[in-house]
Amino acid sequence: MPRARISTFAQTDQPVAPSGVKPAPDCTLVIFGAHGDLTKRLLIPALYDLKVSGLLPDGFRIIGVDNAEDTTEGWRDRLTAMMENFTKDPSAEFYTPKIDETVWNWLSARLTYARADFTDPGALRDLGSGINGNAVFYLAVPARFFAPAVEALGKAGLTEEPENHFRRVVIEKPFGTDLQSAKDLNSHLLSVLKEEQIFRVDHFLGKETVQNILAMRFGNVIFEPIWHRDYIDNIQITAAETVTVESRAAFYEATGALRDMVPNHLFQLLAMVAMEPPASFAPEKVRTSKQTLFESILPVKPEDVVRGQYVAGTVKDMPVAAYRDSPGVASDSDTETYVAMKLEVQNWRWAGVPFYIRTGKAMSNRLAEIVIEFRVPPLTLFPSADAHSPPPNRVILNVQPVQGVTICFGAKKPGPEMRLVDVQSRFRYPDFFVREPNVGYETLLYDCLCGDATLFQRADNIETAWAVVEPALESWKAGHSAPEPYAAGSAGPRAADELLARDGRAWHPIDGQV
Repeated sequence: MPRARISTFAQTDQPVAPSGVKPAPDCTLVIFGAHGDLTKRLLIPALYDLKVSGLLPDGFRIIGVDNAEDTTEGWRDRLTAMMENFTKDPSAEFYTPKIDETVWNWLSARLTYARADFTDPGALRDLGSGINGNAVFYLAVPARFFAPAVEALGKAGLTEEPENHFRRVVIEKPFGTDLQSAKDLNSHLLSVLKEEQIFRVDHFLGKETVQNILAMRFGNVIFEPIWHRDYIDNIQITAAETVTVESRAAFYEATGALRDMVPNHLFQLLAMVAMEPPASFAPEKVRTSKQTLFESILPVKPEDVVRGQYVAGTVKDMPVAAYRDSPGVASDSDTETYVAMKLEVQNWRWAGVPFYIRTGKAMSNRLAEIVIEFRVPPLTLFPSADAHSPPPNRVILNVQPVQGVTICFGAKKPGPEMRLVDVQSRFRYPDFFVREPNVGYETLLYDCLCGDATLFQRADNIETAWAVVEPALESWKAGHSAPEPYAAGSAGPRAADELLARDGRAWHPIDGQV
C-alpha cells in the first residue's frame, strides 16, 4: 500500500496537541525584524504548524516590529500571500493547494504590526505599554543589532520579569566572530539579562535527526557500550552544500566557512555524538555535559586546518562561476568557502580518536552526516570479495537530505568461498513515521515559549567553542595560510584529503554512497 503524502502545512478540522504534550503558556511573541526572510520563511510557518498541532494557547499573540512603513492589515496580507505561495509549489515533495483557513485565521487574527526602532528605548517603552504578562522577544535581525536591541529592552523596562511571569530574548547566530567578540556579546547580554532569560538558537538542533543522536546513544543498550576509543577508530562530521555564496557576498566576505559553520553547527553535532551521558535530560544537565566535552577539545593546530575557495566548475550539470567572480566579492578575496580540520578530544572516552570535520559550498553533493568508523578486527580471517582488506564497520548518522541511520558491516558473499562484502542496514524516517508539519523551528519555538533551554546554547558553550578554533583564525589573520582552490562540483581541495592521508585514513565519500 503506498504511503500517504502529507502536506508540509497539514490541514485539520480541530487542532489537538499530541498526547501528553501541553500547549505553551499564554504569551506575547515580539518579533524584531518583521519584514525579514527569517520571519516570513521560518517563524510564521513554524507558528502555523504549532497551531496545527494544538500547541499554541488561546492567549497567544504576535507583534511584528520593524522600521519600515506598514500597517497590521498590510503585514497580515503579505504573510497570507506568502503562506499560500508556499503551499502551492508543485515542485515541492509535500504540498497542498491551500492552507487550513481555520488555523490561519486564528493565527493571523493575533498578528499586530508596530513600526518602531527596536534600538530606541523610548519606542520600545511605548510598545511595551501594551504587553502584559509573559513575553518573548525574538531578535530576527542582523547580529550587529543584538547588543543595542537588548540594551534598549533593558532601558525600556521590558526585561524585568513581573511576579509569576517571564521575559525572554531569542537571538540567532552568529554569536560573535571570534573569541573576544563572543565574550563581548555575552557580556552585553548578561549585563541586562539573566542567563536563563537568553535563548541562543542553533537551527541544526531543531532537526529531528540531530535530536535522535541522543535518543539512539542513550536509549539503546547496543550502542553506548562500544561508543569509545577501544572500538572507534575515527569520527567524521560533514556538512557539504551544493549552493554557492549566491547573493550573500556582503555577509560571507566578512565571515567565511569556519565562522559560519564550525563553532556552532558542527560543534553541536560533535557534542551530540561525543558528550557524556548527562545525569538527566534537565536543560542545565545536558548543557553542562556539552560544556565538559568542549573543555576537553584541544585548541586546533593551524597545521591541522585546511582552507579552500571554489573556482569555476560544474555543480549538478550547471556551470558555476568562481567565488571571486561573484557580485560583491573582492577579486583577490582570501575568504574560505571550505574548511576541514582535525580535532583532538582529551578525555577518557576519546583520547587517541581523531575527529575530522569539514564543510564547504559549491560541492558535488548536499550532505550532512556523521560517520563513526570502527577499528578493524585484530586478525583478518576473511578476505573481501575484491581481494582487498574488508572495510571497517561504520555507523552513519544521516542528518540531511536523507534522514536516518545506516549501519555498515561485513557479510559473507554467496558462493563456495568465505569472502566478505560490505552490506548496509538502513533506517529511514519516512519508512517508519508519518511526516509531520515541520520547517525546523517548531520544536525550538515551542521549547522557548515553555522555558526549556535544552536545545539552546549557553554562554560558556559558545566561548569555549570559539577558543578551540581561535588558533586557526589568528594564523590566518597573520597571513600564514591562503585558501587552496578547488573546482566547484568537487569534494573539496586536495589538502583536505592529505590531512587524513597522513594519518592513514580517508574521507567518507560525499556522493551519498556508503
